[in-house]
Amino acid sequence: MRRDWSVRARMTVLAAVLMALMCATFCALILVGAHQDATEDRADRILRVKLRVLPLLLSDRLPPVLPDLGIVALQVVGPTGRVVAANSRMTGKPRMASFVPPEEFSPKGGVVCGTPNPDACVIVVGLRVHAHGGHWIIYGAEPVVPPYVHHFLLAALLGGSALLVGVTAVGTYRTVGKTLAPIEAMRTELAEITSTDLGRRVPVPEHHDEIRQLAEIVNQTLDRLEAALQRERRFAYDASHDLRSPITAMRAQVEEALLHQEEADWPATADALLGSLHRLQAIVTNLLELARVDAGGVDLGERVDLSELADFELARRVRRARVVTDPQPDVVVTADRLQLARLIANLLDNAERHATSTVTVSVRREGDDAVLEVGDDGPGISPDQREYVFQRFARLEAARSKDQGGTGLGLAIARGIAERHGGTLTIEDSERGARFVARIPIRDPEESG
Repeated sequence: MRRDWSVRARMTVLAAVLMALMCATFCALILVGAHQDATEDRADRILRVKLRVLPLLLSDRLPPVLPDLGIVALQVVGPTGRVVAANSRMTGKPRMASFVPPEEFSPKGGVVCGTPNPDACVIVVGLRVHAHGGHWIIYGAEPVVPPYVHHFLLAALLGGSALLVGVTAVGTYRTVGKTLAPIEAMRTELAEITSTDLGRRVPVPEHHDEIRQLAEIVNQTLDRLEAALQRERRFAYDASHDLRSPITAMRAQVEEALLHQEEADWPATADALLGSLHRLQAIVTNLLELARVDAGGVDLGERVDLSELADFELARRVRRARVVTDPQPDVVVTADRLQLARLIANLLDNAERHATSTVTVSVRREGDDAVLEVGDDGPGISPDQREYVFQRFARLEAARSKDQGGTGLGLAIARGIAERHGGTLTIEDSERGARFVARIPIRDPEESG
């Protein structure tokens, strides 16, 4: 219990200190901005008052005692440097500032202390004017804005900061306290997660202790369980998704023939059913292959010459298009021969279905990778569809209209095989048609083992 309290206290103090620092920074920025705005506002007010005195000066109607006009101090200094007019507070007092604005009608300001109150400082703004054959200076002053600007603003900032720090400390204390529940409580939570929702995870504490290690192991176990469940659900969805169509078609054909038994063309019906059965068999075969790929059924213990394997697959096929090959000798990988053969066959099937006249196959080595390229001179695949075609049961509209025998699983299987071998399968740019590029890392037997 002492460790729990110590961790909880550390996290609470740390969160409170961080929030206090953030509030202090935020309040300082607010006060600096408000102070600057208030200072500029007072300088503008002084300038407006002086502009009200200016017509009196220019018309030679300047009285020796000026009205206050809403500011603390007001003086008019003549060309000789003597104060010729001032408001009641500055009457009989010396010149409030010694600085002279450098240009006419160009205000200059500064902070002066001791005038008119010996114990206070004021903001003084001077305005230089040429009148009656000489230069006159109108000085106006207002009290300096305090650093906190206003008592109400300071109180609001301090009160808000204290509230935020308090809420942060209480919230952190309660949250960390819940995270550091006893081990038995964590086991109870794990049993609830396993039986209800595999998407939930046990919280991982920040400090490296026994609870963190247990939480990491629990989360890793939940990740594996969730991944296995997702594979099972995806397999069931994929199977039901595409098996339904041919089964429905076969049932409709049989029911129609039974309704009109005397008129039914049973050989034609049998041929139609046989085509649907071939499609069902292809789908089931591909689904089983997908299940094997998802389960990681890859044996990387055999040395395979990729060029020879590609030539073998081409030699045993009934070609539906002209094939141009460019194999590089001695491109040997440590892999699962049957799986690589399936990858090559699926890519060749896809290329022959979409080729206009020619399929190209090349094998080469690039650095530490064996590269297999299968291309066709068909319509090609737009860049925005290049990832979509690798999804399960994904078929482009052009492919659906051209070829009714595809299952939409071949490319998904091919990519899964490439990834199980630590490689990739992508579609890259080509001058014409589609160009599928598989990259398989070349491993030594010792590394694969």
